[in-house]
Amino acid sequence: MNSFTTDWIQTWAKYTPTKLMMREHRTGMQWSYYDFNKRANSFANYLHDELGIKKGDRIAVLSKNRAEHVLIFAACVKIGAILVPLNFRLMPEELDTLISDAEPVLFLYEDDYKELINQIDCLKKIPSVKPIEEISNFLSEEVSDTEFNPGKAINEDDPVMILYTAGTTGLSKAAIITNKMLFWNSINTELRLDINSIDHTQNYAPFCHTGGWNVLLTPFIHHGASITLLNKFDAELILKLIEKEKTTLFFGVPTMLQLIAESPLFDETDFSSLRYAVVGGAPMPIPLIRRWHEKGVYIRQGYGLTEVGPNCFSLHQDDAERKIGSIGFPNFYVEAKIVGQEGNECKANEVGELFLKSPVVTPGYWRKEEATRKAITEGWFNTGDMLKKDKEGYYYVVDRKKNMFISGGINVYPSEIEKYIITHPAIKEVAVIGVEDEKWGQVGKALIVLNEDKNITYEEFKQFCINKFAKYKAPKHIQILDEIPKNEAGKIDRKKLKGFSV
Repeated sequence: MNSFTTDWIQTWAKYTPTKLMMREHRTGMQWSYYDFNKRANSFANYLHDELGIKKGDRIAVLSKNRAEHVLIFAACVKIGAILVPLNFRLMPEELDTLISDAEPVLFLYEDDYKELINQIDCLKKIPSVKPIEEISNFLSEEVSDTEFNPGKAINEDDPVMILYTAGTTGLSKAAIITNKMLFWNSINTELRLDINSIDHTQNYAPFCHTGGWNVLLTPFIHHGASITLLNKFDAELILKLIEKEKTTLFFGVPTMLQLIAESPLFDETDFSSLRYAVVGGAPMPIPLIRRWHEKGVYIRQGYGLTEVGPNCFSLHQDDAERKIGSIGFPNFYVEAKIVGQEGNECKANEVGELFLKSPVVTPGYWRKEEATRKAITEGWFNTGDMLKKDKEGYYYVVDRKKNMFISGGINVYPSEIEKYIITHPAIKEVAVIGVEDEKWGQVGKALIVLNEDKNITYEEFKQFCINKFAKYKAPKHIQILDEIPKNEAGKIDRKKLKGFSV
C-alpha cells in the first residue's frame, strides 16, 4: 500500500472536491474534501519544513475534540508521523508517564489546560511545546494550494497513531495503530453498517479513545462521507443536529443514549433520517432499546477493543431484543475463537477466553515487547475477555478483562487505583470493584481495612482520590471492612468481592 492509498482525504479531494467533509459546531466552520486536503498539505509542509517533523516522529495532543485534531491526523498520514491523542481528564502525574513513554517531538495543548501542563515535568525535554490555537490559522485563513512530498514512502504497516489503553494489570500501554488497521477496520465497519458517501454523523466521542477515531470518523472519511464535530457530548444539541442535519448513523455508549432518551426533546425529534444507532462500551438495557425502537431507531450493539479494530462484532438490529446482551457475530474480516482453560475451543454456552485474528490486530504495544508477546500468539490476539457463544452462534461477553469495570463507556482498572489508595496512612488494605450506577452504568467502590486507631471520612477519601485520578477513576463509594477476603495463596479473592457489589 503506498501513500496514495493511505491518504484518503487527498483521494476524495480529487473525486469529490466540493463535497462536505467536516463542519465544526463550536466555530461554525466547515470544509470540503478539497479545501481540507489543501490545508492538510500546507500544515504538513509546515511540520516538515519548519519543525523538522519526519516519518516516525510522534505528535502528542492534549485537547478536547476540535478540528485541529483531524488536521494533525491528516498531516500525520501524509508525513508518516504518529499522532498521540492524550486523555485531558488525567492528572499531571498520569500524563507525565504517558508523555515520557511516547517521547513526542511536538506537544500541542489546548489553552484551557495551560495550568495543567505547567505541572508536567517531562515537557521540558520536548523540542516544541505549543498551544493548539497556534495552528488554528491553517483551518481559518487562506492557504496556498501546494502539494506535500513526504520524501519517504508511506506503507500499510507504518504506524499512524498510538492510543493508550490500560492492560489487565492497570498499567498504561500504547496500542500501535497502523494504516492497514485503519483500512480493514473501515472495510469491516462499512460491510456491517452499509456506510456510503452520502452518510452523515456527529462525532463527539473523545479523540483520546479509539471510539472517537475508529468507530465512525475514519470509516466515514474512507468512504467520502461527512461529519459534524462536537467538542463534547451534549444530549439536547445532538438531538437538534440529528433532525437539522439529517443524520444517518451515530455512535454512543449506553449512558449517552440514556441521557439522550431522557431529554425533553427526545419525543419531539424527527429521527426519520437515522438508519440506526451504533452502541458499544457496555450492554444496553432492553427497556432503553425499546425506548429507541418506539421512536423508529434501530440499535446496533457491538464489541471491540483498541488493539483490534475496534469494530470487531456487530449484532444486527433485527436481533436487538431477541438476543439482548449479545454482541452478535464477528465482523467480515475477523476470526474469533473462545478458548477454555485446557486450550481447547469451547462448545456452545461454555465460557472461555476470546481470541481474535484479523488484519485489524495491532502489531503490538509501543516499546513493550514482553506485553506484545503475551498478547499476540501466531497472529491471535488474546483479549483477556471471557465470552460464550450460544447454539445459534451469537457471542456474549461474560466478564470484561478480568476485574475491569466500565464507567460511562470508559474502562477502569482496579489495581491502578488500589496501588495509590494503599499509600494513605490510614489504610491497611484495599480492593476496588465496580458496582452498578443508574447514570454511568458502573462506578468504583473501595473496600478498605483501616490501620489500628486510624479513621477516614468519606470526604477525606474522595479528596485523596481526585487529587490523583481523573474523576471517572475515583471510587464513588467506600465500605470499611474488618478484613478483605483472600484465597489460599493469600491474594485477594475477587470472586468473593462480588458479594460487596450491592
